[in-house]
Amino acid sequence: MSAETDLIKLYSQRILALAADIPRTGRLEAPDASVKKRSPLCGSTVTVDLRMQDGKVADYAQDVKACALGQASASVVGSSIVGCTPEEISAARDALRAMLKEDGPTPPAPFDGLEVLRPAQAYKNRHASILLALDAASEAAEEARQAQSA
Repeated sequence: MSAETDLIKLYSQRILALAADIPRTGRLEAPDASVKKRSPLCGSTVTVDLRMQDGKVADYAQDVKACALGQASASVVGSSIVGCTPEEISAARDALRAMLKEDGPTPPAPFDGLEVLRPAQAYKNRHASILLALDAASEAAEEARQAQSA
């Protein structure tokens, strides 16, 4: 396959549809935790606000300023994260990183929609942007848990 064909495959209609319809955008008024992550390579940023209740994400919002791949990732995260524990979020983050960098398995449900980003494995310069939403969500969930248990 040519590089151009690979790039077309990377920006599939499914990825572009996810990027165009990101759920839970904006900010929460009184989050338990708020984390902003930035990819130094491309400048993409994701800011995550969340509220925890009974050890699970009860509410979530995100401000996404990223490429289509980062937006698609944030879209899957936004539609999947409510009801998840901090452990489930960090497991999804670790699985996504392994999928991109080591051809690991697809992240577990409810984050299995991230499989759509598997073609980005060959584009190492895009990995950080794809990981932003889960990196920020994982850190925010842990911060919220620690604040609630203090």
